[in-house]
Amino acid sequence: MLLFISKRMFLAVCVSLVVSAASFALLYVSGDPATSLLGPNATDDDIKHIQVLYGFDRPIWEQFFGWLARALQGDFGRSYFFQVPVHNVLLERLPTTLKLGLCAIVFALVVAIPLGVAAAAKPNSVFDRLSLILSVAGQAIPSFWFGLMLVVLFSVIWPILPSSGSETWRHFVLPTIVLGYYATPAVMRLTRSGMIEVLDSDYIRTARAKGLKKRRVLYVHALRNAVIPVVSLAAAQFGFMLAGSVVVESVFALQGAGMLAWESIIRGDLPTVQAIILIFSVTYVVLTFLADVLNAWLDPTIKV
Repeated sequence: MLLFISKRMFLAVCVSLVVSAASFALLYVSGDPATSLLGPNATDDDIKHIQVLYGFDRPIWEQFFGWLARALQGDFGRSYFFQVPVHNVLLERLPTTLKLGLCAIVFALVVAIPLGVAAAAKPNSVFDRLSLILSVAGQAIPSFWFGLMLVVLFSVIWPILPSSGSETWRHFVLPTIVLGYYATPAVMRLTRSGMIEVLDSDYIRTARAKGLKKRRVLYVHALRNAVIPVVSLAAAQFGFMLAGSVVVESVFALQGAGMLAWESIIRGDLPTVQAIILIFSVTYVVLTFLADVLNAWLDPTIKV
């Protein structure tokens, strides 16, 4: 187990280094960063001043390792737009996105796993077919359209939930449903297929032959093995939710990191974009690492 964790941790560190290099490269995607920052009408003296001020005149490798060393200490530079340290802006916006992502993944798991188990318990039944329709609809419906429909229903026709803001838990109900509904179909289908495969195993037939209750066979004996691939999927989905929350945050006017990323791209605020990409990517890598460790704990036969 220790060797497994060491190898996975080494891979996670390597992936994080590649992601950090890709994030840093964003600074030079549009050409000279000083010229991009000042615009086409900047004089040579202005460009030289900005290059010295932000360190663009130094070798790229020196800039990268300097940026990486500062990033590891939580210093992502200074926002071009807000004119404050980037970490100050992130500390203000990230909690909203993390809260939304956590609520959405919990919503998806609570809804999808019982539905997947119930569908697998009676394959090809009416309930199974309805769950299949629900999963197809979940992936076919655009999240912005689904969000707008919920706003019309629950904020306009029946004004029981707010349509924008993030002051109270009620402001997160509709965004959580929209973002969580995106992950529900994949988790439900994977749970259903895993359960059908496990329920056909010899040890499940033995458990049934012993006269164990159906609910105990499903949720105690079968679900533990069927849920192993769901753990990895849930970690991946949570990473996608954080990165893809920009649409939901836009629909419900949530001032989170996803909305900040979109605003920063439009404004050309590259230090902020770099920091958000790095944080989301490292979060995704860490979640994948934790999911692998949890899978290895659930199934000791898993090898690197």
